[in-house]
Amino acid sequence: MDAPNLKLSSTYTPGPDGEAGRYELRLMNASPTPLKGFKLGYSGPGRMGRSATLEGGMFVDQSGSWQEIAAPRDLTLAPGAEWVVSATGLDFALRHWTDGAVGAMVTLADGSVHRVSVAPTTLAGDSSALRRGVISMPVVGSVPESLSIIPWPNRVAVSGNRTAPMGLAISGDAEVAETFRELTDHLFPGFGMVRPPEEDGYPVALEARERLGEEAYEIVFGPAGATVLASRPQGHLYGLITLGQMARGARLHPENFAFPTDGTIVDAPAHGWRGSHFDVARQFYGTAEVAQFLRILAWNKMNRLHWHLSDDEAWRIEIEAYPELTDKAAWRGHGMAITPQLGSGPERNGGFYTKAAARQIIALGERLGIEVLPEIDVPGHCYALLQAIPSLRDPGENGLYHSIQDFPNNCLNPAVETVYGVLETIFAELCALFPSKYFHVGADEVPADAWTSSPQARALLQSMGGGGTHELQAHFLRRVQAFLRSRGKITGAWEEACEGGGIDKADCYLVGWRNVAANQRLAAQGYDVVVAPGQHYYLDMAFTADWCEPGANWAGNSTPEQTYRFDPGAGWSADEKARLLGVQACIWSEPMTDRAVFEHLVFPRLSAIAETGWTAPGAKDFSRFIGIAALMPSLYNIAEAGNA
Repeated sequence: MDAPNLKLSSTYTPGPDGEAGRYELRLMNASPTPLKGFKLGYSGPGRMGRSATLEGGMFVDQSGSWQEIAAPRDLTLAPGAEWVVSATGLDFALRHWTDGAVGAMVTLADGSVHRVSVAPTTLAGDSSALRRGVISMPVVGSVPESLSIIPWPNRVAVSGNRTAPMGLAISGDAEVAETFRELTDHLFPGFGMVRPPEEDGYPVALEARERLGEEAYEIVFGPAGATVLASRPQGHLYGLITLGQMARGARLHPENFAFPTDGTIVDAPAHGWRGSHFDVARQFYGTAEVAQFLRILAWNKMNRLHWHLSDDEAWRIEIEAYPELTDKAAWRGHGMAITPQLGSGPERNGGFYTKAAARQIIALGERLGIEVLPEIDVPGHCYALLQAIPSLRDPGENGLYHSIQDFPNNCLNPAVETVYGVLETIFAELCALFPSKYFHVGADEVPADAWTSSPQARALLQSMGGGGTHELQAHFLRRVQAFLRSRGKITGAWEEACEGGGIDKADCYLVGWRNVAANQRLAAQGYDVVVAPGQHYYLDMAFTADWCEPGANWAGNSTPEQTYRFDPGAGWSADEKARLLGVQACIWSEPMTDRAVFEHLVFPRLSAIAETGWTAPGAKDFSRFIGIAALMPSLYNIAEAGNA
């Protein structure tokens, strides 16, 4: 038979008081041929769960966000007819349209597999337009000097207002000038931000001023042009970015923004760590996309990319010693080691970064002043790794546990000695590849019952004098940390690394994520801390509780204004603030099943976090910020529907 034309729609009806309600799937046969004896597979992020009660279908299998349901044996789905299956007793309530099914396939009785087109899940009784793309923001004159700068500088004392420059004619450090030209050519094609004097380039001289900090700069405006003073190339680049933002704003919106003729801007960052985490495991982003994201970070004066390269759903970096990691674990699809996940279809889907591609990203980051640091998430979130190298399991382990994302037995076992040999080989390759002094090892979300059925784990615990999952993870992390320390690395981890006795505080930093208070608590315990609470800095969280907003909501909701106004060190003691390295956006890509959702969730909240990382608290002003934010670049230039 010809490939059937199949369409999936779904509706969610909430339960009382926001509890999990009823989820109804409707598969329509738009083909001329009846179907019988078929199975529907779909992926979320939302899922029915093994404990759900199904009506109209039978549970077959589940792994992560992937779930498969069989049609009743006596059902014949006629042309033009719908098969309806519904579930109650879901694992969790659906809150947003991106929670529902976003990818699907049907397996027919003859074993053939066919893609199913999927419409976004609707909420019963709600017809609101679904939101995608960068939100519409008004462009207004900033306060007090009408300058289009994000993040806002420390001190602005300028006057005058000249016609906006067509571009900048830069003299001085030719390498910095070329970096700025490449940056602006990629971010604003055709704008001609850098141009020679004979093409009406505004004169900008780069000069040395040794007393300034590594990222600090000063701009002096005069009748003959501007001078950027800095002690390091990074300061010169940031000064050029400030000038470029001002020139672009005044050129595009001369009624709102000015370009000064006299005065100074004196600037330096409030925090040394101004970063963004980027999950490329749940959804894969090609090298060109990562490179463009780096350029956006640079335009926001951010200086860390935390590259999340492995998770349950995929392994994304070439390891020469273990080619099976990218042969098997970088891909998912029907009949593969990893099933379709988070919107991917039956076809082979995924990808990985060769070492050559990673070097390109690292080198670009170095030119832009961005330290690119890898994360390999261990000992949890290792389903993909274990599918590629199953010999790392304890052969005597006979129990079953599931992660919060519903992956079975997804943790490396701290009692299996071969685990350390494999990890040290992998980490050695990555330490050689990444010059960053930081190496993040994850350590989050290990299930409480992990390893309880492992004889080797029980024996290790007995030799340690007792304990449980936390103590086993702490033992594991201290061994991993010792290896990384031998390679000159500082070990990064999520906040759970403090549990069970914890990772050694020396040569370590932790990222607090589960709530705001966790960060201060970690600092009080003596850990260096990067602040990234899910309630404010997780950019997969939806803006509001409205169904039409995309994103997740386990940590609540955070509008751009709420993200902007969050003070990472509020209420901290002086000793605790001494442990505050800085702030970090976290981009988890589970709900970002199309690029327009990425745009909506990340921008302008990324810039809001950048301003908190750079600007002194007393100089922040949300009304000014939001009036400029529309001028900041996004990754795909997708505007919100109806607001292009």
